[in-house]
Amino acid sequence: MTKESPAPRHRVLLGSLAGAAVVAVLAVAALTNQGEPAGRATPAAASSRDSATASTGASTDTASPSTSAAGSPTPAVTTGGPEATPTPTPTSSVQVWEGPTPPPVDPNLSKGSAQAPVTIVEFGDFKCPNCRRFAQRIEPVLKSRYLDTGIVRMFWRDYPIRGRDSVRAAVAARAASRQGRFWEFHDALYAGERPRLTDADLRSVAAKIGLDLRRFDADRRGESVRQVVDGDLGFALELGLPGTPAFLINGEVLFGAQPVAAFEKAIEKARHGG
Repeated sequence: MTKESPAPRHRVLLGSLAGAAVVAVLAVAALTNQGEPAGRATPAAASSRDSATASTGASTDTASPSTSAAGSPTPAVTTGGPEATPTPTPTSSVQVWEGPTPPPVDPNLSKGSAQAPVTIVEFGDFKCPNCRRFAQRIEPVLKSRYLDTGIVRMFWRDYPIRGRDSVRAAVAARAASRQGRFWEFHDALYAGERPRLTDADLRSVAAKIGLDLRRFDADRRGESVRQVVDGDLGFALELGLPGTPAFLINGEVLFGAQPVAAFEKAIEKARHGG
């Protein structure tokens, strides 16, 4: 979440600068292409399911936020497949950027008003300590100030790059989403000091939040759930995201569990079109 040997680590660490440039161009498509077919899982996505890690400086609490050109793509820059890419006029000197196709967005993995002027996409891993720190200390503040007031809508995308436990947890959370309980499952996995992500632990969490365990187990075994996790993982790797957590805030990139003030600054900038 191997057709070839494990992906070299540099593929995950593709470079925050190059990755940030691509991410900014694709941010709007990552939210709006709900009707597009799921993005293909790259060989890197398949191999990193068991081998890649997320021990990168850019994803630590003290990492400086890396930003790119703000906001939505300009009309001369498009995302998606070739059918969506306009041909530049002979006099145009603007390069058309054609990036990876984002997988569809699952509405069960979003929260906040659909009319919110600011969107935040989190690429996360349930085994990631900085993702847990964000979920416990930062997200509740953002929810109170921005989600509950209709300013922000949040989306989750899976980026399970810490081995088998990460993939197992991502698949289980997607199975919970089939019963409309993704966020309850998400919060339960991030509760406490250290994640417990064995099969028995995941079933225990599912029972605790009231899931139908027979359906939960069936969905976890289903190929469709595995495919959506692989799709998000492949997409994140193609974007060159250097680690978790990584955030898109109206097209600008913020890496790591930054202080609340860093998120507030990015949200206000996006909100006012800065």
